[in-house]
Formats: sequence, C-alpha cells, structure tokens
Amino acid sequence: MDWLRDLLANPLLVTAVGSWLIAQVIKTIIHAIIYKKLDPARLFGDGGMPSGHSATVTSLATISGLVYGFASFQFAVTAVLAIIVCHDATGVRQETGKQAVLLNELVRAFEALTTEDLPEMKLKEFVGHTPVQVLAGTLVGVLNAIGMYFLLV
Repeated sequence: MDWLRDLLANPLLVTAVGSWLIAQVIKTIIHAIIYKKLDPARLFGDGGMPSGHSATVTSLATISGLVYGFASFQFAVTAVLAIIVCHDATGVRQETGKQAVLLNELVRAFEALTTEDLPEMKLKEFVGHTPVQVLAGTLVGVLNAIGMYFLLV
C-alpha cells in the first residue's frame, strides 16, 4: 500500500484533484439554484460554471510553480498544458456545444414535420465553457493551489 500513500502524499496530484472536485461541487450547486433541481450528474458532467477542467490544470500549474519554482521544467510543462486546456474549453468545445444545440433543434423540427421515426439520439450540449466560466475555474484552481501549498508543503 506504499503506492497509495505516495499518491496521497503528492501535493500536485492532491491539489489538482481537489480543485476539480471543488469546481464540480460549485457547478452542481449553481446548476441546482438556477434550475431549482439537484442534478447529481452535474458532479461529473462537462460544461457549466465554473470550468472543472480549468480549475484542475491551473491549480496543477500554480502548485508546480510554488513547489518547484516558476523557472522550473515542471511549471513550464503544466503552464503550457493549462493554456491549451483553457483555450480549448472556450474554443472548440464551446463551439461543439453550440452546434449540438442547433442540431438537436433541427432534429426536433424535422420530427414535427414528418411521420418518419428517427433514431433516438440527442447530442450532448454541455461540453464547452464561456470565457467567464473558464476564468471562474481558473480562479478556483489558483486559490485552491495557494491554500493547499500552505497546508501541505
């Protein structure tokens, strides 16, 4: 069981997973407040406020910089990863969500006009993030990393 103790003693891993969990819980609470209904699937779902992906990678970059120094190889790799993930969340993934909404609407409209049965398929609409959602996730990640640094290191 040394491997489990090693994993749990790794401040980078604990911080990144913790940031993801915090963001997902916040996302679930916000979703419940807006829609007046608790949806446990939001704990593991994509999209929404704040971005769990952004929280995870920015906390990893931040804790890497704090532990190894901001001139380190570890920080450089994690910072580039964070930039790519955050950019992708507001770019390709957000556009994919918009396209899914439109395609789902087109299928509903087509079904209303025809008696033909279409295969039951609904595209996932919660896949990307707005820039504000990514910024909020980034804030969650950075704040958690700073807190975890003082708590664990």
